[in-house]
Amino acid sequence: MDTPSPADVSGPPRIAGPGEGIGADELALAARNHGMPLEALRYEVTPPGLHYVLVHYDIPAADAGTWRLTVDGLVRTPLELDLAELRALPSVTRRVTMECAGNGRARLEPRPVSQPWLVEAVGTADWTGVPLRTVLDAAGIRPGAVEAVFTGADHGIERGVEQDYQRSLPLDAATGDDPGVLLAYAMNGGPLPPQHGHPLRLVVPGWYGMAHVKWLRAVTLVAQPFTGFQQAAAYRYRQVPDEPGEPVTRIAPRALLVPPGFPDFMSRTRIVQPGPVRLEGRAWSGFGPVTRVEVSPDAGLTWADANLAAPGGERCAWQAWHAEWDAAPGRYELTARAADAAGRVQPLEQPWNRGGFGNNLVQYVPVLCM
Repeated sequence: MDTPSPADVSGPPRIAGPGEGIGADELALAARNHGMPLEALRYEVTPPGLHYVLVHYDIPAADAGTWRLTVDGLVRTPLELDLAELRALPSVTRRVTMECAGNGRARLEPRPVSQPWLVEAVGTADWTGVPLRTVLDAAGIRPGAVEAVFTGADHGIERGVEQDYQRSLPLDAATGDDPGVLLAYAMNGGPLPPQHGHPLRLVVPGWYGMAHVKWLRAVTLVAQPFTGFQQAAAYRYRQVPDEPGEPVTRIAPRALLVPPGFPDFMSRTRIVQPGPVRLEGRAWSGFGPVTRVEVSPDAGLTWADANLAAPGGERCAWQAWHAEWDAAPGRYELTARAADAAGRVQPLEQPWNRGGFGNNLVQYVPVLCM
């Protein structure tokens, strides 16, 4: 009998064939990883149980009493910190909108086969913890360090590679005020739930969710760019399999609409009554404040400006918006689009990539007024 290998249970990435529906493996992923119900956009801060969840492997067993964070590599004084020592350091709380890099993947054609997100892979929370630069200052950064590598306790196989989940950040991003990286041990004023990284996780404001390493157990400063799987193989914008691609980093602008009225159970088509209908939602971008939100009742043929709330104290948290729509009997397809201070605007036609990453195509909400 041949000796089995990780490749026997974990194949290469692939694109769904023409007409291929969501498979059982994708349904299993969708059952483990849930999105935020769009009606929860009404909450400025998402309750933890409604915040989106993506867990690559298993939620690891974690005992806060014995948990240790090691800080090593190119540092003058390697550290091993328990939770009590981390909590004794000066803390901050940051409100951050977090979005999965694959949000919207299931709407692409052809469809990358993976976690089949529609548009709900998002949430906003108040994260409390210690600024990463506080801990790195205590360790002392040695000359030659170019990146910080973050290792989680979650372990598995992906595309034939057995691994701990690991990501890195350039040192200027890891230590700077923008995005102000956080070693977080609390969510919305309470302990981190298991699915959100209990007892310690990374929070990288403005970056897609793959950067926010959960169940964080090690920070290592290195002299060369990190080439681990999640950095060099996954989370790259590619058109063909063998190109190096560009890294996925900051969140593209997006506006989401709270679906108005009430839904049909299966189709989710919304039912509204004729007359004034309040349209509302949230908009965000990792490149700067949202400066404009427009709404359309006819799938983008005509547009009108929405009323956009001013940015709050945290620039990486979503902004509320609202508009009034005078509904008449008929069928409609509502949509909204956001533009940010960096000049980026949501597209009406989504550029395609093999991983289905950074997909900020506008949302479409079918509505029946009767």
